[in-house]
Amino acid sequence: MIQVQGLTKEYDGTRVVDDLDFEVRPGVVTGFLGPNGAGKSTTLRMVLGLDRPTAGRALVNGRHYAELADPLRQVGALLDAHALHGGRTARGHLRWLAAAGGLPERRVAEVLDQVGLGDAAGRRIRGFSLGMRQRLGVAAALLGDPPVLMLDEPVNGLDPEGIRWIRTLLRGLAAEGRSVLVSSHLMTEMALTADHLVVIGRGRLLADAATSDVIDRHGRTRVRVRAVDPAKLATLLGGSDLAAEPVDGGAWEVSGATPERIAALAAANGVVLYEITVRQDSLEEAFMRMTADSVEYRAVAA
Repeated sequence: MIQVQGLTKEYDGTRVVDDLDFEVRPGVVTGFLGPNGAGKSTTLRMVLGLDRPTAGRALVNGRHYAELADPLRQVGALLDAHALHGGRTARGHLRWLAAAGGLPERRVAEVLDQVGLGDAAGRRIRGFSLGMRQRLGVAAALLGDPPVLMLDEPVNGLDPEGIRWIRTLLRGLAAEGRSVLVSSHLMTEMALTADHLVVIGRGRLLADAATSDVIDRHGRTRVRVRAVDPAKLATLLGGSDLAAEPVDGGAWEVSGATPERIAALAAANGVVLYEITVRQDSLEEAFMRMTADSVEYRAVAA
């Protein structure tokens, strides 16, 4: 597993990662979320030994990355799909990684086929699209068949088929008992892929919980109702103690009340309902509410 304990990083007196504590457990896809500038990439770099912590530590299977005897066999990582030598072929890029890590050359063809690049193995990387580069980066992460995987924005540049493929791949790897940490800004995809979420803002931990718990805790639940007679429904809700507000099409959304209570109130007052549905906030809405005070760059809509 990955263990982050009191992890802190300062640059020129500015604390970009602030006393983080979390674990990435085997058998689980853990989503790593946060606004731009939250410290996600810096945290991943410290786990991989690319940046030195100011305080605290980041361990992989109980050791610092630099202490791992066969790092490619223990950790697979994708941090930057552009960090590739354009003059090399896809096969050549993986062959030198395999040679450096003491891995059998047969793994090169195996992972290229696994990510769908078998037919492009002899092509120069400079001609690859962003999606193809992402697939090659995933292939490099899988090269050593590691029990721990760390992927930063792996779906960038992928088409819908590719996004669905990476989702299936990550969940399959976790089902095999691997620890999978994936960072992404695509909240809809994280809601479908991640079992657990670690959310940070301005370098601090905001949430470390199951995906469903994060949505329940930080999202809102509302009941949407519509009636045969919209005016009668408006009068009823307007005169009640319910927190109700009108929305499109003559419907109302009610917060803090169960569908049963609303239906009973309507029935008691002769209001015939033809819609009563429960609406739960999406992960995106819960995330926006949770990180509202942690956004570093905020644009103003025209």
